[in-house]
Amino acid sequence: MDREHVKGTADKAKGAIKEGAGKLTRDKSMEAEGKMDKAKGSAHNAAGDVKDAVRNAADAAKK
Repeated sequence: MDREHVKGTADKAKGAIKEGAGKLTRDKSMEAEGKMDKAKGSAHNAAGDVKDAVRNAADAAKK
């Protein structure tokens, strides 16, 4: 697990908490912030997946 995956997981968790708190308190802006954090976390995970694929392809090319 690289840095991008760690950031992604942290952002998704933070977003889920904010979204849940926003729903609970009926705070639409906090709920929206949570959804944005979750989306940002997904983007970090996707970037980490791309880095992994490039690294794996480079390793395969060396063999």
